[in-house]
Amino acid sequence: MVKVLCPTGIEAWLVTRYADVRAVMGDPVRFSNHPGQAGHIQRNSPPDAPMMEGAFFRMDGPDHVRFRRVFAPAISTIKRVEQFQPLVQRIFDERLDEVAASGGPIDFHEDLSKPVTTAVIAELLGVPYADRALFQRTAEVLFDGTVEAEVLQQSIMPLFEYMYGLLVRRKAEPGDDVFSVMIERGQQASPPMTDIELITMAAGLLVAGHDTTASLITYGTLALLQDPERYAELRENPDAVPNAIEEMLRYLSNGTGLLRVATVDTELAGVPIKAGDYVVVAIHTANHDPAQFDHPERLDFERGRTAHLGFGHGPHQCVGQQIARLELKAALSTLPRRVPSLRLAVPFEQIEFKQHTTVVGPQHLPVTWDEVLPS
Repeated sequence: MVKVLCPTGIEAWLVTRYADVRAVMGDPVRFSNHPGQAGHIQRNSPPDAPMMEGAFFRMDGPDHVRFRRVFAPAISTIKRVEQFQPLVQRIFDERLDEVAASGGPIDFHEDLSKPVTTAVIAELLGVPYADRALFQRTAEVLFDGTVEAEVLQQSIMPLFEYMYGLLVRRKAEPGDDVFSVMIERGQQASPPMTDIELITMAAGLLVAGHDTTASLITYGTLALLQDPERYAELRENPDAVPNAIEEMLRYLSNGTGLLRVATVDTELAGVPIKAGDYVVVAIHTANHDPAQFDHPERLDFERGRTAHLGFGHGPHQCVGQQIARLELKAALSTLPRRVPSLRLAVPFEQIEFKQHTTVVGPQHLPVTWDEVLPS
């Protein structure tokens, strides 16, 4: 464990070992989420920024629990996940049919991954897919580490205005969509959720579920195309998909670490940490810790369901992880079966990866194929 200078100028302890990362994330009493998750990478999210109403991702303790009790049942119960699965599969198949009709090569990220994840989250919230440009623009600004805070605030206002209009309509005519469920549960919360709190939650889900999961699908597809044996394994043995999902989440660990702040003088791995010190947990490194995982650099679908940290750990574990799993399942079960000839359209060395953002993976992924089989 060492102290490092982060891209945004703050100093932080970099925590890399699996056991230490898990300890930090599982102990919000000693290591608070108050500075937000990305203040070490993004200039538009400084850790000392005033707390915005509804910013549950920066809350700890009872304040955070109050939001999760509204948020989680709308998207992550077994019943809700079972309801969502056919929708996710239909959207993936329909989009794959569209790109097949257009012919290759395509940019897998822009033409398949992003349209699929945007359509899924929009449909779950009951938002017209036709309005996707607004969500995409906001997501691009939000996750761009070079954008200043003032520009970010200006960029998110149109989305908040849009979500307020949707909130008014859902209150008047509730449905079974995620936003309607959140509104109903929010009114039952103690104290009841304000309009701003509900809008912030829904907007966060809409934006966070856009490029983050899309990048995971794209990155996972690239990993498979670089390992044809694993791609063929999923085609020949569909039962391997559930383990493959968890292994992809471990292997790729889509992110650039999460920021915490020590609330008390403490120590970690024998290193003294003072109250107020920033801590960055390197999830990707933890998920490749040889003390926890045998041959961690190997993509191994027989590894089983390991206790990876791909969605975090503890009370701030990703609330939308079951939706992300459904989308990854659609990709890993459908592509090997319907597009067995899928391959890169350019040499690997020409693939451009994202920079200055908390969302890692290829910026673009040119692919081609010989044939797309019917669903």
